[in-house]
Amino acid sequence: WLCNRCNSIISAILKGLQSLNRPYKYAVAVVLMQKTGAGLCSAASTWWDASKDGFCKVMWGNGTMQCLVTVYGTHVNVDTPDDDE
Repeated sequence: WLCNRCNSIISAILKGLQSLNRPYKYAVAVVLMQKTGAGLCSAASTWWDASKDGFCKVMWGNGTMQCLVTVYGTHVNVDTPDDDE
C-alpha cells in the first residue's frame, strides 16, 4: 500500500510539472510515514546554478500520518550553443 501511495503522489506531481511545459528536469522524493511522535530529519546537498535551479519542500500531515515531498528542478539549456570562432 505504502509504495503504491508514494508512486501515485510522485506520478501526480510529475504530471502537473510536465503540463507547465518549462525547460526543467525534475526529481521528486516522497517520505510517507506513520505519525508516532518520532522525528524526521531530511537533508540534501546540491551543486547547481542557483539562479536557475531550485527545489520546493512541502510537509503535510493529519492525525495518523505525515508526508514530506521534495521536488528538485534543474534547468535544461535549450539554447543552441554558439559556433566556436
